[in-house]
Amino acid sequence: QVQLVESGGGLVQAGGSLRLSCAASERTFSGVTMGWFRRAPGKEREFVAAITWAAGSTIYANSVKGRFTISRDSAKKTTYLQMNSLKSEDTAAYYCASSFALAGATAERQYRYWGQGTQVTVSS
Repeated sequence: QVQLVESGGGLVQAGGSLRLSCAASERTFSGVTMGWFRRAPGKEREFVAAITWAAGSTIYANSVKGRFTISRDSAKKTTYLQMNSLKSEDTAAYYCASSFALAGATAERQYRYWGQGTQVTVSS
């Protein structure tokens, strides 16, 4: 079945850290790019970070640069989002997605498969 599964969300204090994981199935593993998006309460879903499977090239939203790090384990078809120095503004449901776009994949329309999301709540 087509499947992307996020995990690792939870409640954390401001300034703390969390690491999210996204496991892809064979059918959802594009072999090209994996991205993370988030949707905060009352807001539209926005791009967070992306990484290419082959070269590990990364791109980040300006709001998370220097704080978040995206990585991948190609053998496990798993992508990670390390989130440090968390702020209350980072509170959101986080989604991983698989894309066939090689570079500059920052738009939702560029992603083929989506996970159901994992909640991250940052307390102040």
